[in-house]
Amino acid sequence: MNQHPIFSEHPGLIVVFAIAVVIMLLLDLGIFNKKSHVVTNKEAVTWSLVWISLAMIFSGLVYYFAGAAKFYEFQSAYWIEKALSVDNLFVFILVFKFFDVANQNKHKVLFWGIIGALVLRAIFIFSGAFLIELTYLNKLLSLAGLEGFKYDINLIMTAFGLFLVYAGVKSWSSGDEDDDEDYNNTRGARLIRKFFSVSDKYDGDKFFTIENGKKLATPLLVVVAVIEFTDLLFAVDSIPAIFAISSDPFILYTSNIFAILGLRALFFLLDNFIHLFSKLQYGLAIILSFIGIKMIISPFYHIESIYSLLVIGCVLLISVLASILMPEPKEA
Repeated sequence: MNQHPIFSEHPGLIVVFAIAVVIMLLLDLGIFNKKSHVVTNKEAVTWSLVWISLAMIFSGLVYYFAGAAKFYEFQSAYWIEKALSVDNLFVFILVFKFFDVANQNKHKVLFWGIIGALVLRAIFIFSGAFLIELTYLNKLLSLAGLEGFKYDINLIMTAFGLFLVYAGVKSWSSGDEDDDEDYNNTRGARLIRKFFSVSDKYDGDKFFTIENGKKLATPLLVVVAVIEFTDLLFAVDSIPAIFAISSDPFILYTSNIFAILGLRALFFLLDNFIHLFSKLQYGLAIILSFIGIKMIISPFYHIESIYSLLVIGCVLLISVLASILMPEPKEA
């Protein structure tokens, strides 16, 4: 997995990526969603297609400039993040329900949550790539003056793999424990209340309001913090998973961000068509376990990215088909 990162050979791709993201975020918040409003199914579908199309176009550029191997890495990492993020969105639905957030304000909360994710994912991915490069067992043995092994095991990748297998098994058997969680006691909510006095009521889509001459944070700011910390927890699964696909931080970050930027539109579709994803929990459990096993065995047997992509695609397709053909009862 030791490869030359794309940005060292094709720095123009960084410029294209940065310009595309900035322009789309400005269009999204500054023009199309300048005023808070309820996102319709038509709008959600349109924006989902826009973000997926942009990701596919960018992956085409990766293929043109860097070849098929990097293209398959991008595609695999993109769809892994997309799939695992759906599980994240289920929790977002519960958070919005718990805090009784108005439908027209959900888009703004998700927007700022994603802005935070842009920064946090960069920190996780680039620091993770740096640490992985330092923790190959043979390199550590060489520094200690000892002879290396035939197979070059990476300590962090192996630990990530074991964790993902555990997470997959746990995800398979997890129930509805999130339904009864008190999100007022989560770290995000406590952090806001530590630094600000919080009003008991909303003031439209504002994060701060004035009551009796005193500036207070609104519950909407608490919701943003809870969403940020929820995404942070889910990144513990998704970030290690994509390191099984590539060691190129540029591939990992760009695919991750394109997947995240389409989450807002996907959220509103999921909120309205949640019955289409009732069996997704089992598909995600299989994907997590598969990726974990791939990471553990990678020093001994390398599974090509194209085969990983096929496995992920087939598991997701079967999960959705199973959800449609065997829907959960309405009470669920």
